[in-house]
Amino acid sequence: MIHVWFCRAFSCLIMIGAFSCAAARAEEPVTIESNPDGLVVKIQGEEFTVFHNDPSQAKPYFWPVKAADGTILTRPIDPNEKDHPHHRGMWLSVDEVNDIRFWAERGKIVNREVKSSSGNPAKIHLRNEWLKSEGVPTLLEQTTISIYPNRLITYETTLTRPTNQLVRFDDTKEGFLGFRIAQSMREKEGGTVINSEGQKTTAECWGRPARWVDYTGNVNGKTYGVAIMDHPANFRPSRYHVRDYGLFSVSPFGEGAYQNDKGKAKPVILDDVTASLRFRYGLYIHSGPVADAKVPEAYNQFLQSTK
Repeated sequence: MIHVWFCRAFSCLIMIGAFSCAAARAEEPVTIESNPDGLVVKIQGEEFTVFHNDPSQAKPYFWPVKAADGTILTRPIDPNEKDHPHHRGMWLSVDEVNDIRFWAERGKIVNREVKSSSGNPAKIHLRNEWLKSEGVPTLLEQTTISIYPNRLITYETTLTRPTNQLVRFDDTKEGFLGFRIAQSMREKEGGTVINSEGQKTTAECWGRPARWVDYTGNVNGKTYGVAIMDHPANFRPSRYHVRDYGLFSVSPFGEGAYQNDKGKAKPVILDDVTASLRFRYGLYIHSGPVADAKVPEAYNQFLQSTK
């Protein structure tokens, strides 16, 4: 009897130890290292993504973005790409800022300062300038990006007008926080799209506000997904620009454009009354179908982390 009890107890200790080790691995800090390409973000010692902020580029961006098993979930960057070549991995920009089309890379977003720290979460702090053609900033950006071990990414961004300048955001569908998914994940290749309100397909989810939208598809025979999340404290509900060809973004700047009704357009002005705007968005990179990926739990984590 004692022998049986000892074996059972020993087995329990092994199971508890194994669970504790697994939990510890899940909570290991996210690390950030510098290399010639930019900042390399690692989870459990494996590359998750790389932040590129070379001033020769039109804007800062993350590429590639990987699932836990190393599978790349972003479209390749190809200098010969004809299909929206400005869709680079994961990025933040928008068109029609004082008539400058930053989303289409007709204007340039330059990183002036970057600070990073490893941890749980790891953080990247950015100071960017959105430039006029003559190199003078038309918009100032401060962004903190937090990256968690479960592959939740949060963006907390403040956009501010330069002193004594008026900034006008016209109504456009081209923005704001974007992700270009791997080609094989696209809805036109069999991928699926669903939002927090139960609407499905890009046709049903496009242009609608929702707490989150998830885009799931196949890469090399396995299922992966990306969820983008809006925050209820943003200055207005955002709408989702989600397409069957692989573009996936969220933006508050297209009230008329996303409803195909110019009469509902609501341009946004930064002036003496409203000098800045604050935004909070989340992205969650997951393996498996949305039903198994705990997207609502990740959304709640996003809300708790960006109060």
